[in-house]
Amino acid sequence: MMISPLKEMCFWQYCSLFLGAINIISCQSSSKEEGMIPPNVIVILSDDQGWGDLSITGNTTLQTPNIDRIGKEGALLSRFYVSPVCSPTRAEFLTGRYHTRMGVYSTSAGGEMMDLDEKTIAQVFQEAGYATAAFGKWHNGMQFPYHPNARGFEEYYGFCSGHWGDYFSPPLDHNGELVKGNGYLTNDFTDHALDFMADNKDQPFFMYVAYNTPHAPMQVPDRWWKDMVSRNLNQYTDDRFEEDTLFTKAALAMCENIDWNVGRILDQLDESKLAENTIILYFSDNGPNSYRYNAGFKGRKGSIDEGGVRSPFLIRYPGNIPEGIEVSALSGAIDLLPTLADFSGIEVSTEKKLDGVSLKSVLTNSASPEDRYLYSYWKGKAGVRTQKYLYTHQDELYDIEEDPGQRNNITEDDALKGEMEGLLTAWVNKVESEQNIEERPFPLGHPAAEITQMPARDGIAHGGIQRSNKYPNCSFFTNWKKLEDRVTWDVNVWESGIFEVELYYTCPSEDTGATVQLSIGEQSLKYQVEEAHDPPLRGMENDRVQRPESYVKDFKKVSMGTIQLDGGRGVLELKAMDIPGESVMDFRLLVFRKI
Repeated sequence: MMISPLKEMCFWQYCSLFLGAINIISCQSSSKEEGMIPPNVIVILSDDQGWGDLSITGNTTLQTPNIDRIGKEGALLSRFYVSPVCSPTRAEFLTGRYHTRMGVYSTSAGGEMMDLDEKTIAQVFQEAGYATAAFGKWHNGMQFPYHPNARGFEEYYGFCSGHWGDYFSPPLDHNGELVKGNGYLTNDFTDHALDFMADNKDQPFFMYVAYNTPHAPMQVPDRWWKDMVSRNLNQYTDDRFEEDTLFTKAALAMCENIDWNVGRILDQLDESKLAENTIILYFSDNGPNSYRYNAGFKGRKGSIDEGGVRSPFLIRYPGNIPEGIEVSALSGAIDLLPTLADFSGIEVSTEKKLDGVSLKSVLTNSASPEDRYLYSYWKGKAGVRTQKYLYTHQDELYDIEEDPGQRNNITEDDALKGEMEGLLTAWVNKVESEQNIEERPFPLGHPAAEITQMPARDGIAHGGIQRSNKYPNCSFFTNWKKLEDRVTWDVNVWESGIFEVELYYTCPSEDTGATVQLSIGEQSLKYQVEEAHDPPLRGMENDRVQRPESYVKDFKKVSMGTIQLDGGRGVLELKAMDIPGESVMDFRLLVFRKI
């Protein structure tokens, strides 16, 4: 595994290692006194995989024996709920609280960042002496102190945006530094996870593996695609929706690749004799990203209906969770922090009240589930669930136990409808009054970070500049043709200092020579784009179906020089001072490196 050597670590990493070593001693000593060896914890999260995308949940077109094995040797939770889209679910898993309480209101442009006073599950386990790591898609903030290294994960390898434009050896983030990936992302993330497990086999570890598939673009290696594309689909979406069967086959091929990688993790647990003392669980961040077989549930990703938020959830903890049980108790991503801490003998110390509850007693069959309400919310869409019923913002009421496909609206039951409507209205009014949807400035120059990235994703285009795609996460800016065109970022400089600025651009030879100026307040820096770099768009060569997201390019990195940044909030601006050709450049990224 590519762990930075100690001489390259910054101050916060030294402190983290030192405190971690002390905590390990404390944790192991406490566990011996209590007669308990702290279990390792592995959380595996897939992206845009629906309830029906596993063989254990009824899909007979694909085979997922390794993921299924977790449930067969442990438990399948059949009424487990997440949020309708990516970043809210991740925030809820990380904190045990509804995403509406922590400023998460979008999937990009800063709305995906959790408030800084939220305590994460990684910090809880880190304080208990665990080694912590995250591999894959983060989607809860890129810049320090929103970066995973600042939220309790000592080791991080992946990408922080909501989606990525290339799944084969793309640029990635390794502990805050930009590096090049090695092969297909899901395989690459698993390689790093296996290295981390090997390096930490003699101490308790908490590992979060966040795969980016089967989220689009639909890219998967030939090994899995050629096998899947030749199969006949055994099941389809129901009669209310239309299905793109080629997209479905691509998604299922990506799911079988995930399963192969989960098998690699399970095999290493067995080979290293860690399986008996490891909690491993698997779930998805929202419903499927297309209409395909989903057990007849209504809706897909983005919906608060069953198909949008009911996730497969499997968990194994040998000797503690009985084998092969199905648990129908109402549960959700908000329950994972208290549940995993409870199983690990860790007392959760947080100033904020958790919305989730521990599922330990339910999973060990030592107690019956208590009645509760679970809420769903996304951009004005809302719903409340009990063990039996679902009531939605559209004034729809369903008996989910009898009608999981939501075909029979029973709002004629006035008393029940009135009760559920009152609960949902009160909750929505409360969370909307609490919700912080003010645009946050992007942090720049945090003292714990050696570099700060300012991507096109987080910028605002002015004039004629256009994004390469309406989905900003992996986009770049193009059509930069006039002097009044510019890009701005609302930033907060955490600490004054001198920074080297790196620019990532492309420019055809006939357009070289433009001078751009980067400024904030009274400070500015100019750079002339002298060297041509005009690679083609790519990504389509690896796509199995046409993508909705931006294609990518190989951008050139150059040093613009150095700039003095003064602490405080301001507007960072990039504009052209002259344009000798037809356009200035296509722009992808600025990197600020502290000197």
